[in-house]
Amino acid sequence: MFIIDAHLDMALNALEWNRDYRQSAHQIRQEEMGMTDKIDRAKGTVSLPDLRRGNIGLVVATQIARFNQSNGNLPGAGWNSPEQAWAMTQGQRAWYEAMSDAGEMVQIRDRAGLDNHLTRWLDETTPNEQKPVGYILSLEGADSLVNLSYLEKAYEYGLRALGPAHYSTGRYAPGTGLSGPLTAQGRELVKEMDRLGIILDATHLTDEGFTEALALYKGPVWASHHNCRALVPHQRQLTDDQINQLTERGGVIGGCFDAWMMKPGFTQRVSNPASFGISLETIIDHYDHICQLTGNSLHIAIGSDLDGTYGIEQSPSDLDTIADLQNLTGLLTKRGYSSDDIENIFHKNWLRFLRNAWA
Repeated sequence: MFIIDAHLDMALNALEWNRDYRQSAHQIRQEEMGMTDKIDRAKGTVSLPDLRRGNIGLVVATQIARFNQSNGNLPGAGWNSPEQAWAMTQGQRAWYEAMSDAGEMVQIRDRAGLDNHLTRWLDETTPNEQKPVGYILSLEGADSLVNLSYLEKAYEYGLRALGPAHYSTGRYAPGTGLSGPLTAQGRELVKEMDRLGIILDATHLTDEGFTEALALYKGPVWASHHNCRALVPHQRQLTDDQINQLTERGGVIGGCFDAWMMKPGFTQRVSNPASFGISLETIIDHYDHICQLTGNSLHIAIGSDLDGTYGIEQSPSDLDTIADLQNLTGLLTKRGYSSDDIENIFHKNWLRFLRNAWA
């Protein structure tokens, strides 16, 4: 079944991890054997061949570069000025464009492009190996926008979704691990996003920032990679009230496959997913929770965040590469999900959201 994944840090891996995503995940692992500069070396799960093998034909692909973030283990961390962070995001954009020039990827900017790409991927007369992976460009954390005029520059080159916050401090919004509202710049950013029609990604916002952003922003809002606080009690997760606020506005929530977000008590970089009983089926617990709240399967989907500065050491124990997302089909069926429900989760919910956003 065709899959849409709403959160992958592909360019970050290509540039800062120096991974050639045209190779398979296994080939990349082999190349990285013995390397110690990154904590997840030789453990990656994502590649363009594995996306095609898993029939994952459309992804939301990020740019990410943080300003003045002291913890160098976080993605995009450590740039000493917004201008440097902006330059890094432009290098990431250049990689996506180079992949497009090579026929490996294609950027999706509007509804016509979305529908054309879907028709191409659903054409079974052409093998997946000959199809470019579609990508919708998203910015994770807004630090790299030097000022608000840069948002319009970004929209012109195809930025279509933006999460104002990431981890810790931010120029536009505090993020995961903190509390407090948007900054003054952040409030203006959200208004400008609304004017341009850029999708608001609520992921990583504080509770106060979430409430404020949804009040200021009137357009389409999603949570690209988020799980449920009722199951994993941490500020990084969505409360039931937040889930209801998103779904009342037609939002969709992408289940995140980072093990510490799937089951309580998991310690990042220390715990073992297999020892914790964390498997692909664990994400269905989060899907079930949202379905019970909303009474349907129309607001849950996939936002895997695989290779988000972690690999198989912090992924579901039965996931070897991203192509294994297809194994959710049998697991969902065993849990009582119908074929329509599974289609909703795999692609229809994201498609409906995007078509409405780009009507």
